[in-house]
Amino acid sequence: MKSEINPVRNCTSGGHLENPIRDPKEKVSNGVNRRDFLKTVGAGTMALTVPGCMGAVSQSLGSVSKNRPNIVLVMADDLGYECLGCYGSRSYKTPVLDELARGGMLFEHCYSQPLCTPSRVKIMTGQYNFRNYTEFGVLDPKQKTFGHLLQRCGYATCVVGKWQLYGSVNQRPEVHGSGTYPVGAGFDEYCLWQIKDRGPRFKDPLIVQNGKTRGDLKGKYGPGVFCDYILDFLERHKTRPFFVYYPMVLVHDPFVPTPDSEDWEKDKHKPNKKYFADMVAYMDKIVGRIARKLDELGLRENTLVLFTGDNGTSKRISSKMSDHVIEGGKGDMTDAGTRVPLIANWKGTIPAGKVCSDLIDFSDFYPTFAEMAGARLPKNVIIDGRTFLPQLRGEKGSPRDWIFCHYDPKWGKWELKRFVRDKRWKLYQDRRLFDVPADTLEENPIMPGEGGKEAAAARRRLQTVLDSMK
Repeated sequence: MKSEINPVRNCTSGGHLENPIRDPKEKVSNGVNRRDFLKTVGAGTMALTVPGCMGAVSQSLGSVSKNRPNIVLVMADDLGYECLGCYGSRSYKTPVLDELARGGMLFEHCYSQPLCTPSRVKIMTGQYNFRNYTEFGVLDPKQKTFGHLLQRCGYATCVVGKWQLYGSVNQRPEVHGSGTYPVGAGFDEYCLWQIKDRGPRFKDPLIVQNGKTRGDLKGKYGPGVFCDYILDFLERHKTRPFFVYYPMVLVHDPFVPTPDSEDWEKDKHKPNKKYFADMVAYMDKIVGRIARKLDELGLRENTLVLFTGDNGTSKRISSKMSDHVIEGGKGDMTDAGTRVPLIANWKGTIPAGKVCSDLIDFSDFYPTFAEMAGARLPKNVIIDGRTFLPQLRGEKGSPRDWIFCHYDPKWGKWELKRFVRDKRWKLYQDRRLFDVPADTLEENPIMPGEGGKEAAAARRRLQTVLDSMK
């Protein structure tokens, strides 16, 4: 099959976003010789010490400007890469995110966990799940999040949207600000759904805002309420560094009308997959409102805006890319369950229109934010992530050689699974090896002794990593 994109070099050698990635089965040229790319992998974890925030940034973290940049991290709920136009989707329109990608950087290889809570714990703490994930819906109150990290450096911190880290029955706090409540997790302010009680998230939402349940939301749309709070937060904190973490409730089911849907005015919203496209469009619209507010405040050149998804799309959703249909893979370990979009926009810092082929893991956000803020990371804590700030600046950085996934959701029917992968090869703990570009759905496992010398060499390299993850 002929590739539908121009040859793309990696983000440090001038790759530009001209045409989107059309098909996950296509092999994308990134200007790196495959033999060179598949060299022996190195260790991906690093132990960093000394809590607090540095007055002058150490050489180990690189240099940052005296005016520490603001950070806005938006994470859609149940959104795989196949749902965005800039990644080649034919099913949905996402003009805002497409424009952010054209004006910034699109990452081809960003990987989450296959399910929501494991992803949230990982991205917030910079650690693989086997180190700190206890059960579904729980963030260990002993964990230090990226909220704590930036808070110590003088950032105003805010979390808005979906929390779902309320704890088990015997852990659930009743005192505002304690335990796994947002204030106890490093956030000065919050406006959240599912902080204690589930309730509706879309029309007539149940939202807790800074310790109080909102009583004025009859007829309101939850995503709009969250966006309004963010815009107000930006206005109030425009003169100091701020961090906004926005784990969206969109585009998770139930698939119901948005205020832009023809059926919005109906008394009752009956879920239907036909509304999924409307939800994607409204998600895109909200990102646009945030970007316009940053423009209005004159903050775009000092604000990194990141957009990603927490895991793959719902299995009930099928999306078209090129002439192929992609089935949602939420909960699966395949690309459809773990490969998510990552768009970064930072005017004047990120070279416009770049496509980055480096591997990015959800644990990488934590050390990236640390480097941006000049933060010293917690003492005696292993941080599994690796900063990708140099790549955002158009520099080479220190890209990963592999991604590791430990998936033990401790909920429902899913069981413990582990894999290590690079951009081509993927090895599971049960010894199955896959050549992912040639077998995206992972239907043809390569077992020991099969696949020739290249497969055998990849197996040896990746097995070494798996064996080290104790």
